[in-house]
Amino acid sequence: MLNGMMATLTSGWFWIPLYLSLFYIVIKNNETMGQIVLAVSGCLLAVVLAGGVDNLLVKPWIARLRPCNNPEIKYLINTIVWVGKEQYSFFSAHAANTFAIATFFSCLVRSRSLNIALFLWAFTNGFTRIYLGVHYPSDVLVGTLWGIICGLVAYTGYHYIYFRSNPHVDYVSGQFTSTGYNRSDADVVVAVLTLLMICACIAGTFVHL
Repeated sequence: MLNGMMATLTSGWFWIPLYLSLFYIVIKNNETMGQIVLAVSGCLLAVVLAGGVDNLLVKPWIARLRPCNNPEIKYLINTIVWVGKEQYSFFSAHAANTFAIATFFSCLVRSRSLNIALFLWAFTNGFTRIYLGVHYPSDVLVGTLWGIICGLVAYTGYHYIYFRSNPHVDYVSGQFTSTGYNRSDADVVVAVLTLLMICACIAGTFVHL
C-alpha cells in the first residue's frame, strides 16, 4: 500500500488539479489580465529558477548517482521507480520546484491554512523521493533550501513590479488576507489538496509495486 501511495504522490501529473486550483485563485483575486499574467509569471519564474539551475547546471556538474543507480547501495534500498543511469541525484528538482511554488504562493496569498497545506505538500513530495530511492536526504534538503530561495526571489520581483503600477492597499477585513485574497478561495485550494491526498491513499490500496 505504501509503495503505491508514494509512487502516486511523486508523480507531477497527479498534482495537476492542485496547479489548476492555484491558477483559479489567481484569476479570481486579480482584477486585470496584467495582474494575472504577472502573478503567473512570478510563479513560473520561481519554478524555472528552481528546476532550471538544478537540471541544467548543478546535476551535470556534480554528477552524483542516484541511490537506485549507485552500485554500492542500490540493492540495499527500496527501489520502486526505475530511473535511467544517465540521470543524477544532486539536488532534488522535485523538492526545489514544490518548495518554490509553496513559498511563492505563501507570500502571495498570506493564508495560514494555505501556507501549512502547501508546505506539507512540498515536504511530502521531498519525502517520496527519498522513499523511492531516487534521492539522498541531502539532495532533498538542498533542494528545499534552493526552492525557498527561488520562491522568495520570484515574489520579491513580483512585489516590486506589482506595486509600481498598482496602489498599495492594506486589507483589514476578516474575509480577505493581508494581500487581498479571499480566504474562502484559499480554502478551495486546501480542499483540493486534501482530496488529492485522500485519493493517493486510496490508490495505494490498489497499486502494488
